[in-house]
Amino acid sequence: MVMFKDFHLHDYYGKIIATLILIIVIYVLRLIIRKVVLKFSEYSSKSDNRSKLIIKYFNSLLNILFVIFIILLWGVDTAQLFTFVGAAITFIGVAFFAQWSVLSNFTAGVIMFFAFPFKIGDRIRIQDKDFPIEAEIDDIKAFHTILITAEGERISYPNNLFLQKAVVVL
Repeated sequence: MVMFKDFHLHDYYGKIIATLILIIVIYVLRLIIRKVVLKFSEYSSKSDNRSKLIIKYFNSLLNILFVIFIILLWGVDTAQLFTFVGAAITFIGVAFFAQWSVLSNFTAGVIMFFAFPFKIGDRIRIQDKDFPIEAEIDDIKAFHTILITAEGERISYPNNLFLQKAVVVL
């Protein structure tokens, strides 16, 4: 048995085993999410770049959850942890409120991946009384969609507006 001054390895066996189980669970969840997103992408003819982007978002979420569970598992003082997390969330919330359209465009980009009836290459018309657009979808990114008009203009159109405006496939 490994023993140092006031340190006994057997005191930490439960936490070590729980950490290993958590690592395995996160790894399996990553594989499952990757497989589901790629199957959905293949089924609905989405581009590989969009699939990789969505997988990256889910992996980031899993990483955040992993860090939170490890911190809780290894016994960080929860009162201090919640104070820190509360302050961090408040700071991030103020930053996103100042730029809420960034967050709404990001959320719309994720929604569009799973529920958007259009795909790259489709010719569309956006029904906007002030600024109607007729163009082909060139690329769909996390925050905006690239449209190319018949005149060759490249338009960067925010994703949240796609969810708010009527769009017609031509």
